[in-house]
Amino acid sequence: MTEPVIAAKAPIAVDVEAGKSYWWCACGKSQKQPFCDGSHKGGSFSPVQYKAEKSAKLWFCACKNSKKQPLCDGTHKSLV
Repeated sequence: MTEPVIAAKAPIAVDVEAGKSYWWCACGKSQKQPFCDGSHKGGSFSPVQYKAEKSAKLWFCACKNSKKQPLCDGTHKSLV
């Protein structure tokens, strides 16, 4: 698999906690979107760590094509 699976064509809102690490699914196969559940194992993708600097609501990419991974940059709007 050279391209990630598009899990959704809209970002997923997550309330993150300051100091906590989150592991974003890069392959798109996880059943726990937007986070990794190990479904990538044996493939070419690895999860991306995001460490929250402050508590906030953030929008994590679900189309897996954002240039600002793991956060959404609006790329999903141009996908067919």
